[in-house]
Amino acid sequence: MLAAFARAFRTPDLRKKLLFTLGIIVLFRLGSHVPTPGISYSLVQDCLQASKGRSGDQSGFLNLANLFSGGALLQLSVFALGIMPYITASIIIQLLTVVIPRFEALKEEGQSGQSKLTQYTRYLTIGLAILQSATLVTFARNPSSLFGGSCDTIMTDQSMVTILIMVLTMTAGTGLIMWFGELITDKGVGNGMSLMIFTSIAAGFPASLWAIKENKGWGTFLGILILGVFVIAAVVFVEQSQRRIPVQYAKRMVGRRMYGGTSTYIPLKVNMAGVIPVIFASSLLALPGLIAQFNTRADGNNPGWVTWVQENLVKGDHPFYMAIYVALILFFTFFYVSITFNPTEVADNMKKYGGFIPGIRAGRPTAEYLNYVLTRITVPGAIYLAIVSLIPLVALVLVGANQNFPFGGTSILIVVGVGLETVKQIEAQLQQRHYEGFLR
Repeated sequence: MLAAFARAFRTPDLRKKLLFTLGIIVLFRLGSHVPTPGISYSLVQDCLQASKGRSGDQSGFLNLANLFSGGALLQLSVFALGIMPYITASIIIQLLTVVIPRFEALKEEGQSGQSKLTQYTRYLTIGLAILQSATLVTFARNPSSLFGGSCDTIMTDQSMVTILIMVLTMTAGTGLIMWFGELITDKGVGNGMSLMIFTSIAAGFPASLWAIKENKGWGTFLGILILGVFVIAAVVFVEQSQRRIPVQYAKRMVGRRMYGGTSTYIPLKVNMAGVIPVIFASSLLALPGLIAQFNTRADGNNPGWVTWVQENLVKGDHPFYMAIYVALILFFTFFYVSITFNPTEVADNMKKYGGFIPGIRAGRPTAEYLNYVLTRITVPGAIYLAIVSLIPLVALVLVGANQNFPFGGTSILIVVGVGLETVKQIEAQLQQRHYEGFLR
């Protein structure tokens, strides 16, 4: 691995891409520590110190957003929103392609249509950034909702002008992150947006591990590291697993040339949905707690439904919370796979170009066979996602770690997935230059 990295850096154009990517990532991390105008950096640090060990009291949405921002959200920095608005916008646009015929037509147009959908995603990202930054400023005016009751104030000025500047700054920060990601995709190595998420999550690993060591000692710390190695190995194994359905293309004469007669396969991954179901489930399950937080009364005399939500749907270590979380992950896994992979469309394309699955008739029987195989593969894939996502919740009970436990859930799925994809891209570029790559 190290030798392959050395060869990659000895290749001039690949070295340039790697250094450019690292430079953008450094700028991204620096921006995550620059405070937004109107926010006192020293007061925020005091509140963060006072809230250590109570991160489970925050809503699931805040935990998820803080995870994707690399901790920048709770520091209310220029990049406080992180990549979350872009992720949400991308998911919404992808879902709308199934509902809106115009979007579906753009998707089928190829590169030009995809460029238009990307433009729509950018516009929606800015709109969501304005909405989320305004919500975050509302939390900042009442910092006890972010850091707990011991934090009274973090804003030096609460005038309307300052609030507007804060919203504008955070929105501009999201736009800048989006631009950074596109620069990495065009001129660097790997998918820019994915690497931004990877960087944000990986940046929190050392602090999370050291907090476990400080609170539980070296024994628990070493046990967590060993568990982490096994979890990463299992995730890599499942993420690389796929069912290959053989496809044979019949020979056909076009003019004086013979085409076809080749064999290939359709790769169906065990986890075709990726990390999207976990994000969906976390976000949806966080909504009741977020609504209840806005309806909490200062005197403590809360309505009955608010008390029930705070007792059952806020703390990740509650059995009711875990049961609903698993059920939502299973549902969204099947839902997302069904809208991203269309067996009927695949079967029609195979029939159009003379392809067939050996032993299966072309057309409708092929679509039914693909749907049957896909359903059988999605079942273990959904169970795998649910188990991995439960690891941080179980850790919350066993070792008192917060819901951003480094070796489980959303964090490990994204880190491993992005890491594998980036290594494959570097490997492909090395092989093009006849160098020995990473994968053997």
